[in-house]
Amino acid sequence: MRLLTNLAALVAAIALPAAAQAPDALKPAAPLAPVRTATAPLAPSPPGAAQLTAADVNAWLDGLVPYGLDRGDIAGAVVVVVKDGQVLTQRGYGVADVKTRRPVDPTDTLFRPGSISKLFTWTAVMQLVQAGKLDLDRDINDYLDFKIPPAYGKPITLRHLMTHTPGFEETAKHLLIDDPAKNKPLEAVLKRAIPSRIYAPGTMAAYSNYGASLAGYIVQRVSGEPFEAYVDHHIFAPLGMTESSFVQPLPPALVGKMSKGYQQASQDPKPFEIIGMSPAGALSSTGSDMARFMIAHLSDGGVLLDPRTAHMMYATQNTPIPGLPGMALGFYHEDRNGRTIIGHGGDTDLFHSDLHLYLDDHVGLYLSFNSAGKDGAAHVLRERLFAEFTDRYFPAPNPQTPTLATAKAHGQALAGHYGSSRTSVTSFLKLLGLIGQAQVTLNDDDTISVSALTATSGAPKRWREVAPWQWREVGGDDRLAAFVENGKVTRFSIAGFAPIIEFVPAPASFDAGWILPAASVALGVILLTALAWPVLAFTRWRYGYQPAVIGRPALARWAPRVTPWLLLVVCGGWLALVMSIEKDVSVLDGRLDIWMRLLQGLSLIAIVGSLLMVWNCWTLARSPQRRWTTLAWAVLGAASALFVIWLLIAGRTLTLSLNF
Repeated sequence: MRLLTNLAALVAAIALPAAAQAPDALKPAAPLAPVRTATAPLAPSPPGAAQLTAADVNAWLDGLVPYGLDRGDIAGAVVVVVKDGQVLTQRGYGVADVKTRRPVDPTDTLFRPGSISKLFTWTAVMQLVQAGKLDLDRDINDYLDFKIPPAYGKPITLRHLMTHTPGFEETAKHLLIDDPAKNKPLEAVLKRAIPSRIYAPGTMAAYSNYGASLAGYIVQRVSGEPFEAYVDHHIFAPLGMTESSFVQPLPPALVGKMSKGYQQASQDPKPFEIIGMSPAGALSSTGSDMARFMIAHLSDGGVLLDPRTAHMMYATQNTPIPGLPGMALGFYHEDRNGRTIIGHGGDTDLFHSDLHLYLDDHVGLYLSFNSAGKDGAAHVLRERLFAEFTDRYFPAPNPQTPTLATAKAHGQALAGHYGSSRTSVTSFLKLLGLIGQAQVTLNDDDTISVSALTATSGAPKRWREVAPWQWREVGGDDRLAAFVENGKVTRFSIAGFAPIIEFVPAPASFDAGWILPAASVALGVILLTALAWPVLAFTRWRYGYQPAVIGRPALARWAPRVTPWLLLVVCGGWLALVMSIEKDVSVLDGRLDIWMRLLQGLSLIAIVGSLLMVWNCWTLARSPQRRWTTLAWAVLGAASALFVIWLLIAGRTLTLSLNF
């Protein structure tokens, strides 16, 4: 739940809580669809695979994790491996509290698994599907006490929610808060602001916390139990997960067992994070409790689901990019080395986790870190642990594949700027999306690089085409693929993102390839224009110089002097807001609203000033006294101001609503 991802009165009326809908108020759901599975017999592991024993795993982990924590400035971690229905090993590393040096105990220390919480939400949905109380392909409005507005002529279904294809734009406000007084009931959070629908349902993979939370609310309404209570009664209790909770803040019995959360271990801990959309990421749990959850799903659903429902849940539902792993119901496929692997990642601002289930081998891997670490070290370490665990115990040949003859042509076709499908088009997050666009480039050796995809060293990875429109990481085993329609690339992704996030070509009108350089030039001109005013004013006063052009209207004279400063304040203000969000995501709880309104007000004044700068150009052009250099700079300054104003408007910084 990390994030890499930015006028009039605020309309933010929060609906009053509504009573839960009784299960019998709904029409019977359709019968379960036939089980769809894509599992095929696997060849035995090639020679050289390490034996998956507790002794070997412990030795491997003990040689890697402590070093990674120390180098990455990470306070602590928990790693759990299960095999054949038993806990193979569960290890605690580092400390849960830097000040007291309380060690991490996998059986007694709670971590925040972040979006892995969604797997509990999706399991709850499948329990109700199994009971005939929910239908995966029914309009979700039938289960809600408010309406998702119509769009694209298609309803949203639970299957869309579970595959992250409902078409919602990204939202961030109130997602994470640190003040318990600001925590609202789930229904109030969902009704406060419904995200716009920017894709037709089922057409684009775009990860959605709102969509997952809608599913949790549907569980609440159909079951007649609050979501947190439902999970406690129907998932935690049957599995014996006594050290787990979705309640925020935590129940008193668990408070003392909660690990502190850090940006870096060398810094002070942060307050307990409250996830506004609780079904999407509010779980707190120990490593041993997460082992119980993994074992249940590795046992055809265990006591949670019957085998038929479990197999339906794990089966591929859609494959957004052919050649890359697809999406199951809630789980996303991470298949590699010939193994069928499903799992989920999870990030709060402070905790960073992964869960991987090797279905064919009845093996599960869970890991969680209580710090982001220096330069995002936790993300790098968790990726390395998953990759090395898989390669160590389930290796696969990595044949050298020659570069295809089409590599250069396909690389050229793929080259360009791309935005994430997980984006916003109605708020200032659109501007942040512009800044974060990925650039695909063709290298001299006909490999490609993607600016957003870097190796541990920070250098962009190189990808070699190994099949038409399919690339493999040079020196690694990651995969990249493009979807092509009528000879044109319409989207691409990599193995780890494909089921939930796609990269789509940036439109020419909002392409960072030309906008960011143009913005740099425009801001440079505006800065020089702003600085020139006091310098020229002082020079004229000091030497008694009389400007050649006199007699212009006062507004035309003052606009080029004041407007550049206004624009610099506005741009600097938005930069400061973004930096404050990057430093502490909890500021998205509404405390920035007044500053956003102030910047919007200054922007309106700057718009008027920019138009007056154009008028100033007109008056200069008509004056017989003007110099061509004066007119040229005035035109350049006015054009730069208008460009920045256009960018602020196109980037959706000027909006009536402050919901984002």
